[in-house]
Amino acid sequence: MRFSRRLSAQEPNRITSAARENHPLDASDSNPTHHGLAPRVYTADPRGDSRARELLAEFVSARDNRPVDPDRLYLVSSSSQAYAWLTKLLCDPGDALLAPRPGYPLVESLAALESVAMLPYRLEWAGSWLVDASSIAPTPRTRAIVLINPNNPTGSYLTSDEISHFTTLGLPLIADEVFFDFPLTDTPRHRIAGEDRALTFALDGMSKNLAAPYAKFSWIEVSGPADDVREAQRRLDIIADSYLPMSDLILDHLPQMLAEIPAQQARVRARTATNLATMQRLSTGVTTVYPPEGGWNVLLRFPDVIDEEELVLTLIRDAGITVQPGYFFDMRVPGFVSLSLLLEPETFENAAKKVIDAINSAVQAE
Repeated sequence: MRFSRRLSAQEPNRITSAARENHPLDASDSNPTHHGLAPRVYTADPRGDSRARELLAEFVSARDNRPVDPDRLYLVSSSSQAYAWLTKLLCDPGDALLAPRPGYPLVESLAALESVAMLPYRLEWAGSWLVDASSIAPTPRTRAIVLINPNNPTGSYLTSDEISHFTTLGLPLIADEVFFDFPLTDTPRHRIAGEDRALTFALDGMSKNLAAPYAKFSWIEVSGPADDVREAQRRLDIIADSYLPMSDLILDHLPQMLAEIPAQQARVRARTATNLATMQRLSTGVTTVYPPEGGWNVLLRFPDVIDEEELVLTLIRDAGITVQPGYFFDMRVPGFVSLSLLLEPETFENAAKKVIDAINSAVQAE
C-alpha cells in the first residue's frame, strides 16, 4: 500500500523512546491542566478521547449489528476535515482521486485545496442509477476511490456487486455514508463501513444524523487488511496529532446526541417521504421525477431544450424561489434541477408547483 510522502512516519527518536520506557517527570510539560490550573484534566489523544470513542463504538456496533473497535475510530470536526486528512494521508500534490459523477462539487473543491486532482467515474440512469464500470479508469497517479453511499444528488445506494468491484481495484476506499440512514425506498442498502477486503475509511457524522449542521462532530472508521490498517493508522495518527480538532466540551454532549439520533432520523425520513410523494404527484406531462433511493434531495427531469440556467434565473426573478441546476453536479446531459426534500410540506408543494409551472411555460414558448 502506497501512502503520501508529505509526512514523516519515522520511528520515535531516542529521547521519546527512553521517556516511554522510564516514565520520568516531564519538567517541560506545558499542559496547564496537568498542574492544577484548570477545572478538568486534558490529555491529548490523536484519535480523540478514548471514552468518547468507546461510546461511539457501542452505538455503531448496535446500529450496524457488527463489532466496532474504538481504536479504529478517529474523531474529527466534520466530514470535510476527514476528506482533508485522508487526502494528506494518501496523496502527494499532483496525485488524483476517483470520484462519482454526477456528484456533489464540495469533494472536488476539497481535493483542489490539497493540490490533488479529481477524476470522474460515471453513474448512468437505467431506471435506477448504476455505476458505469467501464468509466472507472485509474491512472498511475490515482491513489484512492471516493464512494458516496447514497450519492448526492442522485440519491442512489451502491449495490453489493458494485462495492465488491471497487474492492478489487487495489486502491483505498473513502466511503462517505453520511446520508446512509435516510432511505426513501425499500431498495437493499449495503454499508461500506467495516469493509475488510480493501483499506477503507468510512465517514459519518452528527450533522447529518441529527439534521443539525451546527453539530460539528464526525468520525472516520478505518478497516481492511490488518497490515494496511496498521500502517495507515500509524501515519494517520501523525496527521491527527498535528490538529487535535475535537474539543472535550463538545464531547460532553455526545451521550445526549447519540440518544437523539433515532427520533430525529425518523422525523427527517417522514418529511422527505412526504415531499417526495408530493413531487411525484405533481410531476406530470413534460416533467419526470428521478426517484432517489435515499438522502434529502430529488432530481426533476425536463426537456433539454430548456436552458437550466435560464430556468433557474426565471424562477428567481418571477417566482421568488431558487433551485440547483443539474450542471452544478456535472450531470451528463442537460435538463435537470435538484430540489431539497427538507422544506416544510406546504412550502415544498408551493415551490414544486412554481418549478413545474415555469417548465411548462418554457416548453410552450419553444
